[in-house]
Amino acid sequence: MLRRAQPAPKARPVEPTVAAVVRQQTGAAWSRARTLCTQGRVTVNGQRCLDPASRVPPGAEVIVDEHAPKLRTGVLPESAIVFLDRDVVVVDKPPGMLSIRYEPGDKDTLVDCTRTLLRRMRGRDFDSGLGVVHRLDKETSGVMVFARTAEALRNLAMRFRAHDIERVYHAIAHGMVAAQRIETHLVLDRGDGLRGSYGHFRRPRGGIPPEAKLSVTHIKPIAPLDGATLVECRLETGRQHQIRIHLSEVGHPLVGERVYIRDYSGRKIEAMRTMLHARVLGFLHPRTGQRMSFEREAPDDFRAMLESLRLTHR
Repeated sequence: MLRRAQPAPKARPVEPTVAAVVRQQTGAAWSRARTLCTQGRVTVNGQRCLDPASRVPPGAEVIVDEHAPKLRTGVLPESAIVFLDRDVVVVDKPPGMLSIRYEPGDKDTLVDCTRTLLRRMRGRDFDSGLGVVHRLDKETSGVMVFARTAEALRNLAMRFRAHDIERVYHAIAHGMVAAQRIETHLVLDRGDGLRGSYGHFRRPRGGIPPEAKLSVTHIKPIAPLDGATLVECRLETGRQHQIRIHLSEVGHPLVGERVYIRDYSGRKIEAMRTMLHARVLGFLHPRTGQRMSFEREAPDDFRAMLESLRLTHR
């Protein structure tokens, strides 16, 4: 009995993002196109459009004025505060914002903006001192915790060092990603100037160097996409760029990756940032010992990229 072949799944056609139209009009890089939007220098049908991932409907007029007055930046909405008590504050970090200051002149960091927001919510006399116990990359969105007392800072820092923190990320990675546990030893220079796993870029000579750090990531596919996969990444350890490096080294760099993608030969999907979102953060409360877990959905740009890559049948 002959069976009729089923058509291959295809991506659902969608309207272009505002940032994509800005790039087309100006020739700017993704980062510049995104910045023009967030600075309030792009209008759609006469209205400022601050979300670079929003879709442009057919026939809409998009105007870019690179010299228009810049909107005030570094403002967090009250909804960014996920949890607050006298010991800790949990914040939903937007993409494109530094967690902390890395160089002189860095401003509008998440620490700065959270302090400002807390004072605005609770009054000028409110103690908004914050201690940093972990960080997210500038382009990564999602939940972070800051300590509000010295004791909370010591306790949380100890738990992060002991890897006694629940951290679950969602990511969009190139290709068809399989479930796997990735264990490597990360070094600052794998042999080509990039952070990476010892023995991945060059054949290892001798034992694992003492400065290499054990790194373990658990990968679980959630949904197949057009040329990519939505995956859950559960950290057993939390090293700098760990997820980006591990997925790249197994042949599935993140969509939007610009550093750890030089060895990837497949079709590259463009994005304004690395598609990585810290979805879940769990820890024992530093004073009460109660188990706490916080979850936030990915922001609009992540969801828009996900929707543009969804597989559908005709």
